Amino acid sequence: MSKIAFVFPGQGSQVVGMGQELANKHPEVMNFFNKADETLKGKLSSLIFEGPQEELTKTVNAQPALLTTSIAVLSLFQKSGIKAEYVAGHSLGEYTALVAAGALSFEEGVYAVRKRGEFMEKAVPNGEGTMAAVLGLDREKLADVTKTVDESGFPVSLANLNCPGQIVISGSVKGVELAGEKAKEAGAKRVIPLEVSGPFHSSLMKPASSELRAVLDSLDMKNAEIPVVANVTADLMNDATEIKEKLIEQLYSPVLWEDSVEKMIELGVDTFIEIGPGKVLSGLIKKVNRTVKTYSVSDEESCLAVIDALKEEKL
Repeated sequence: MSKIAFVFPGQGSQVVGMGQELANKHPEVMNFFNKADETLKGKLSSLIFEGPQEELTKTVNAQPALLTTSIAVLSLFQKSGIKAEYVAGHSLGEYTALVAAGALSFEEGVYAVRKRGEFMEKAVPNGEGTMAAVLGLDREKLADVTKTVDESGFPVSLANLNCPGQIVISGSVKGVELAGEKAKEAGAKRVIPLEVSGPFHSSLMKPASSELRAVLDSLDMKNAEIPVVANVTADLMNDATEIKEKLIEQLYSPVLWEDSVEKMIELGVDTFIEIGPGKVLSGLIKKVNRTVKTYSVSDEESCLAVIDALKEEKL
Protein backbone atom coordinates (compact mmCIF):
# COMPACT_ATOMS: atom_id res chain seq x y z
CA MET A 1 0.00 0.00 0.00
CA SER A 2 1.47 3.37 -1.06
CA LYS A 3 2.12 6.03 1.53
CA ILE A 4 1.23 9.33 -0.12
CA ALA A 5 2.28 12.95 0.40
CA PHE A 6 0.63 15.88 -1.38
CA VAL A 7 3.09 18.68 -2.19
CA PHE A 8 2.24 22.18 -3.39
CA PRO A 9 4.33 24.47 -5.62
CA GLY A 10 5.65 27.89 -4.73
CA GLN A 11 6.09 31.16 -6.56
CA GLY A 12 7.53 30.78 -10.05
CA SER A 13 5.14 28.01 -11.13
CA GLN A 14 2.39 30.47 -12.13
CA VAL A 15 1.29 30.48 -15.76
CA VAL A 16 -1.58 32.26 -17.51
CA GLY A 17 -4.50 29.88 -18.06
CA MET A 18 -3.71 27.58 -15.14
CA GLY A 19 -6.82 25.83 -13.84
CA GLN A 20 -9.03 27.32 -16.56
CA GLU A 21 -9.93 24.06 -18.31
CA LEU A 22 -10.99 22.48 -15.01
CA ALA A 23 -12.94 25.58 -13.96
CA ASN A 24 -14.85 25.65 -17.25
CA LYS A 25 -15.84 21.99 -16.91
CA HIS A 26 -16.48 21.73 -13.18
CA PRO A 27 -18.61 24.31 -11.31
CA GLU A 28 -17.15 23.21 -7.95
CA VAL A 29 -13.67 24.08 -9.26
CA MET A 30 -14.84 27.47 -10.60
CA ASN A 31 -16.32 28.09 -7.16
CA PHE A 32 -12.81 28.46 -5.70
CA PHE A 33 -11.86 31.10 -8.27
CA ASN A 34 -15.10 32.95 -7.54
CA LYS A 35 -14.46 32.75 -3.79
CA ALA A 36 -10.95 34.17 -4.30
CA ASP A 37 -12.43 37.11 -6.23
CA GLU A 38 -14.94 37.77 -3.45
CA THR A 39 -12.31 37.50 -0.70
CA LEU A 40 -9.85 39.85 -2.42
CA LYS A 41 -12.58 42.13 -3.83
CA GLY A 42 -11.12 41.96 -7.33
CA LYS A 43 -10.85 39.85 -10.47
CA LEU A 44 -7.97 37.54 -9.61
CA SER A 45 -9.66 34.83 -11.71
CA SER A 46 -9.48 36.85 -14.95
CA LEU A 47 -5.80 37.62 -14.27
CA ILE A 48 -5.16 33.87 -13.78
CA PHE A 49 -7.09 32.86 -16.90
CA GLU A 50 -6.23 35.74 -19.25
CA GLY A 51 -3.05 37.37 -17.92
CA PRO A 52 -0.97 39.29 -18.73
CA GLN A 53 1.84 37.06 -17.43
CA GLU A 54 3.93 39.97 -16.07
CA GLU A 55 0.99 41.12 -13.93
CA LEU A 56 0.30 37.55 -12.75
CA THR A 57 3.99 37.14 -11.86
CA LYS A 58 3.98 40.05 -9.39
CA THR A 59 4.39 38.60 -5.89
CA VAL A 60 1.16 40.14 -4.66
CA ASN A 61 -0.79 38.35 -7.44
CA ALA A 62 1.23 35.17 -7.94
CA GLN A 63 0.82 34.04 -4.32
CA PRO A 64 -3.02 34.06 -4.10
CA ALA A 65 -3.23 32.86 -7.73
CA LEU A 66 -1.13 29.76 -7.04
CA LEU A 67 -2.90 28.94 -3.79
CA THR A 68 -6.31 29.29 -5.49
CA THR A 69 -5.35 27.14 -8.47
CA SER A 70 -3.70 24.41 -6.40
CA ILE A 71 -6.66 24.12 -4.00
CA ALA A 72 -9.12 24.14 -6.92
CA VAL A 73 -7.20 21.27 -8.57
CA LEU A 74 -6.99 19.46 -5.22
CA SER A 75 -10.78 19.68 -4.77
CA LEU A 76 -11.34 17.72 -7.99
CA PHE A 77 -8.54 15.24 -7.32
CA GLN A 78 -9.86 14.47 -3.83
CA LYS A 79 -13.17 13.29 -5.29
CA SER A 80 -11.25 10.14 -6.30
CA GLY A 81 -10.91 9.29 -2.60
CA ILE A 82 -7.09 9.40 -2.70
CA LYS A 83 -5.80 10.74 0.61
CA ALA A 84 -2.43 11.96 1.82
CA GLU A 85 -0.67 10.90 5.02
CA TYR A 86 1.41 14.11 4.93
CA VAL A 87 1.37 17.47 3.15
CA ALA A 88 4.09 20.01 2.43
CA GLY A 89 4.56 23.05 0.22
CA HIS A 90 7.52 25.02 -1.05
CA SER A 91 7.55 28.52 0.52
CA LEU A 92 4.19 29.99 -0.55
CA GLY A 93 3.06 26.38 -1.11
CA GLU A 94 3.20 25.83 2.65
CA TYR A 95 0.07 28.00 2.97
CA THR A 96 -1.64 25.84 0.34
CA ALA A 97 -0.62 22.75 2.33
CA LEU A 98 -2.16 24.29 5.47
CA VAL A 99 -5.46 24.87 3.65
CA ALA A 100 -5.32 21.27 2.39
CA ALA A 101 -4.69 20.11 5.98
CA GLY A 102 -7.65 22.06 7.38
CA ALA A 103 -5.52 24.46 9.48
CA LEU A 104 -6.74 27.45 7.45
CA SER A 105 -9.96 27.98 5.53
CA PHE A 106 -9.55 28.62 1.80
CA GLU A 107 -10.67 32.25 2.17
CA GLU A 108 -8.23 32.87 5.03
CA GLY A 109 -5.42 31.26 3.06
CA VAL A 110 -6.06 33.49 0.03
CA TYR A 111 -6.26 36.60 2.21
CA ALA A 112 -3.09 35.69 4.16
CA VAL A 113 -0.93 35.15 1.06
CA ARG A 114 -2.19 38.34 -0.62
CA LYS A 115 -1.09 40.26 2.50
CA ARG A 116 2.15 38.26 2.68
CA GLY A 117 2.88 39.24 -0.94
CA GLU A 118 2.22 42.90 -0.14
CA PHE A 119 4.51 42.82 2.90
CA MET A 120 7.28 41.03 0.99
CA GLU A 121 7.14 43.56 -1.84
CA LYS A 122 7.21 46.44 0.64
CA ALA A 123 10.01 45.11 2.90
CA VAL A 124 12.82 45.85 0.45
CA PRO A 125 12.62 48.57 -2.23
CA ASN A 126 12.58 47.15 -5.75
CA GLY A 127 16.08 46.58 -7.15
CA GLU A 128 17.83 46.45 -3.76
CA GLY A 129 17.51 42.70 -3.16
CA THR A 130 17.79 39.62 -5.33
CA MET A 131 18.32 35.85 -5.42
CA ALA A 132 20.52 33.42 -7.36
CA ALA A 133 20.66 29.65 -7.80
CA VAL A 134 24.03 28.07 -7.02
CA LEU A 135 24.62 24.71 -8.69
CA GLY A 136 27.15 22.06 -7.74
CA LEU A 137 28.33 23.26 -4.32
CA ASP A 138 27.44 21.52 -1.06
CA ARG A 139 25.53 23.42 1.59
CA GLU A 140 28.34 23.59 4.17
CA LYS A 141 30.74 25.25 1.73
CA LEU A 142 28.06 27.63 0.48
CA ALA A 143 26.98 28.46 4.04
CA ASP A 144 30.60 29.41 4.80
CA VAL A 145 30.70 31.62 1.70
CA THR A 146 27.46 33.46 2.54
CA LYS A 147 28.50 33.86 6.20
CA THR A 148 31.78 35.51 5.16
CA VAL A 149 30.05 37.93 2.77
CA ASP A 150 27.21 38.64 5.18
CA GLU A 151 29.62 39.44 8.01
CA SER A 152 31.52 41.83 5.73
CA GLY A 153 28.38 44.00 5.64
CA PHE A 154 26.59 42.75 2.52
CA PRO A 155 23.50 40.76 3.59
CA VAL A 156 23.21 37.33 1.97
CA SER A 157 22.16 33.87 3.17
CA LEU A 158 20.96 30.45 2.04
CA ALA A 159 17.30 30.73 1.02
CA ASN A 160 16.10 27.49 -0.61
CA LEU A 161 17.89 24.17 -0.08
CA ASN A 162 16.09 22.49 -2.95
CA CYS A 163 17.99 19.28 -3.69
CA PRO A 164 21.60 18.04 -3.74
CA GLY A 165 23.64 20.53 -5.73
CA GLN A 166 20.91 23.17 -6.07
CA ILE A 167 20.72 25.91 -3.45
CA VAL A 168 19.26 29.39 -3.84
CA ILE A 169 20.93 32.31 -2.06
CA SER A 170 19.17 35.56 -1.21
CA GLY A 171 20.07 39.03 0.02
CA SER A 172 21.23 42.45 -1.13
CA VAL A 173 22.22 42.76 -4.80
CA LYS A 174 25.88 43.24 -3.84
CA GLY A 175 25.77 40.42 -1.27
CA VAL A 176 24.38 37.92 -3.77
CA GLU A 177 26.87 39.06 -6.43
CA LEU A 178 29.87 38.68 -4.09
CA ALA A 179 28.64 35.34 -2.73
CA GLY A 180 28.13 34.11 -6.30
CA GLU A 181 31.73 34.98 -7.20
CA LYS A 182 33.09 33.33 -4.05
CA ALA A 183 30.88 30.27 -4.64
CA LYS A 184 32.47 29.81 -8.09
CA GLU A 185 35.94 30.13 -6.53
CA ALA A 186 34.89 27.44 -4.02
CA GLY A 187 33.90 25.06 -6.83
CA ALA A 188 30.30 25.88 -7.81
CA LYS A 189 29.55 24.84 -11.39
CA ARG A 190 27.15 27.68 -12.15
CA VAL A 191 25.49 30.68 -10.51
CA ILE A 192 22.20 31.69 -12.12
CA PRO A 193 20.56 35.03 -11.20
CA LEU A 194 16.81 34.62 -10.64
CA GLU A 195 14.06 36.90 -11.94
CA VAL A 196 12.49 37.78 -8.59
CA SER A 197 11.11 40.95 -7.08
CA GLY A 198 12.93 40.65 -3.75
CA PRO A 199 15.35 38.82 -1.45
CA PHE A 200 12.90 36.22 -0.14
CA HIS A 201 13.83 33.99 2.82
CA SER A 202 16.67 36.30 3.88
CA SER A 203 17.21 38.54 6.91
CA LEU A 204 16.09 41.49 4.76
CA MET A 205 12.52 40.15 5.02
CA LYS A 206 12.43 40.60 8.81
CA PRO A 207 10.68 44.00 8.61
CA ALA A 208 7.66 42.19 7.11
CA SER A 209 7.37 39.74 10.00
CA SER A 210 5.50 41.97 12.48
CA GLU A 211 2.91 42.88 9.82
CA LEU A 212 2.50 39.22 8.90
CA ARG A 213 2.10 38.32 12.57
CA ALA A 214 -0.79 40.80 12.88
CA VAL A 215 -2.53 39.19 9.89
CA LEU A 216 -2.00 35.64 11.15
CA ASP A 217 -3.26 36.68 14.61
CA SER A 218 -6.50 37.83 12.96
CA LEU A 219 -7.14 34.39 11.42
CA ASP A 220 -8.92 31.42 12.95
CA MET A 221 -5.92 29.09 12.71
CA LYS A 222 -6.78 25.51 13.66
CA ASN A 223 -4.71 22.42 14.39
CA ALA A 224 -3.87 20.62 11.14
CA GLU A 225 -5.88 17.46 10.45
CA ILE A 226 -2.99 16.03 8.37
CA PRO A 227 0.61 16.47 9.57
CA VAL A 228 2.36 19.29 7.70
CA VAL A 229 6.13 19.22 7.14
CA ALA A 230 7.41 22.71 8.01
CA ASN A 231 9.78 24.56 5.67
CA VAL A 232 11.91 25.99 8.48
CA THR A 233 12.51 22.77 10.44
CA ALA A 234 11.74 19.92 7.98
CA ASP A 235 9.75 18.45 10.84
CA LEU A 236 6.07 17.74 11.42
CA MET A 237 3.76 20.43 12.77
CA ASN A 238 0.03 20.36 13.45
CA ASP A 239 -0.46 22.64 16.47
CA ALA A 240 -2.10 25.97 15.48
CA THR A 241 0.19 28.12 17.65
CA GLU A 242 3.32 26.42 16.33
CA ILE A 243 2.10 26.73 12.73
CA LYS A 244 1.73 30.49 13.11
CA GLU A 245 5.25 30.89 14.55
CA LYS A 246 6.75 28.76 11.79
CA LEU A 247 5.01 30.81 9.09
CA ILE A 248 6.51 34.00 10.51
CA GLU A 249 9.99 32.45 10.72
CA GLN A 250 9.58 31.14 7.17
CA LEU A 251 9.60 34.73 5.81
CA TYR A 252 13.27 35.21 6.68
CA SER A 253 14.55 31.61 7.10
CA PRO A 254 15.71 29.10 4.50
CA VAL A 255 13.25 26.64 2.98
CA LEU A 256 14.63 23.19 3.84
CA TRP A 257 13.01 21.41 0.92
CA GLU A 258 15.58 18.65 0.46
CA ASP A 259 15.39 17.88 4.20
CA SER A 260 11.56 17.96 4.10
CA VAL A 261 11.49 15.38 1.31
CA GLU A 262 14.00 13.21 3.20
CA LYS A 263 11.81 13.48 6.31
CA MET A 264 8.70 12.28 4.46
CA ILE A 265 10.63 9.37 2.93
CA GLU A 266 11.93 8.51 6.41
CA LEU A 267 8.27 8.43 7.56
CA GLY A 268 7.52 5.88 4.84
CA VAL A 269 6.27 8.08 1.99
CA ASP A 270 6.95 6.41 -1.35
CA THR A 271 4.56 8.43 -3.55
CA PHE A 272 4.60 12.21 -3.95
CA ILE A 273 1.77 13.96 -5.78
CA GLU A 274 2.46 17.56 -6.82
CA ILE A 275 -0.84 19.41 -6.99
CA GLY A 276 -0.97 22.65 -8.96
CA PRO A 277 0.75 24.09 -12.02
CA GLY A 278 4.16 22.89 -13.18
CA LYS A 279 6.42 20.01 -12.24
CA VAL A 280 9.17 21.85 -10.36
CA LEU A 281 8.77 19.94 -7.09
CA SER A 282 8.50 16.56 -8.82
CA GLY A 283 11.87 17.27 -10.47
CA LEU A 284 13.47 18.28 -7.18
CA ILE A 285 12.08 15.24 -5.36
CA LYS A 286 13.56 12.92 -8.00
CA LYS A 287 16.96 14.57 -7.46
CA VAL A 288 16.66 13.90 -3.71
CA ASN A 289 15.63 10.25 -4.16
CA ARG A 290 15.24 8.46 -7.49
CA THR A 291 13.39 5.46 -6.05
CA VAL A 292 10.18 7.26 -5.01
CA LYS A 293 7.23 7.74 -7.35
CA THR A 294 6.29 11.31 -8.32
CA TYR A 295 3.15 12.48 -10.08
CA SER A 296 1.95 15.94 -11.12
CA VAL A 297 -1.73 16.94 -11.21
CA SER A 298 -2.64 20.23 -12.89
CA ASP A 299 -5.53 19.55 -15.29
CA GLU A 300 -8.20 16.98 -16.19
CA GLU A 301 -5.86 14.75 -18.19
CA SER A 302 -3.16 14.54 -15.51
CA CYS A 303 -5.78 14.15 -12.79
CA LEU A 304 -7.34 11.09 -14.47
CA ALA A 305 -3.92 9.62 -15.38
CA VAL A 306 -2.68 9.81 -11.77
CA ILE A 307 -5.93 8.36 -10.38
CA ASP A 308 -5.67 5.44 -12.86
CA ALA A 309 -1.99 4.87 -12.06
CA LEU A 310 -2.64 4.77 -8.31
CA LYS A 311 -5.64 2.47 -8.70
CA GLU A 312 -3.53 0.08 -10.78
CA GLU A 313 -0.89 -0.01 -8.04
CA LYS A 314 -3.54 -1.18 -5.58
CA LEU A 315 -4.74 -4.02 -7.84
